[in-house]
Amino acid sequence: MPSMRSFGDYFSDTITYVCRHNREGALGLVVNRPLSMTVGELLGQLELPCSIDPSTHLIEGGPVRGDCAFILHTNDVECGHTVRVGNALALTTEMEMLEAIGRGEGPRQYLIALGYAGWGQGQLEREMDANTWLTCPSSKTVIFDIPFEDRVNSAARLLGIDFSLMSGHSGNA
Repeated sequence: MPSMRSFGDYFSDTITYVCRHNREGALGLVVNRPLSMTVGELLGQLELPCSIDPSTHLIEGGPVRGDCAFILHTNDVECGHTVRVGNALALTTEMEMLEAIGRGEGPRQYLIALGYAGWGQGQLEREMDANTWLTCPSSKTVIFDIPFEDRVNSAARLLGIDFSLMSGHSGNA
């Protein structure tokens, strides 16, 4: 779900994968905002083994609970409290998954996010009604394979949109 570009907004130029949405609200992860912290640094701080590429960057998943890790991953590996969030994706917040990733036994593809984006009851719906967000089908390629800086435009292209041709200003002719 790419945000419409509104300057100064936390979600400007972001793409957010909505993991859960029900009548109580919604939870999503921003998937294109890398942090300077790496997986290797996180595992080291937690005193967990690291037999994987330690240079993979964590992402800033959103403005809520930045002290908690949320792992968005392919559903080929699951833990006790892993929640399926799509046809091929899952969300895990357990240390067990971080341990598996560190040992090289984790899911084939994953993003480790610190924090999440949360909306209260009806809030996301109101934002969608106000055209704050564009919605597009989820794409594992966009989420995991496209470089962070290209993800918004890649998601927009799924809708046939080229942001470089859009303006945030309107007028009368």
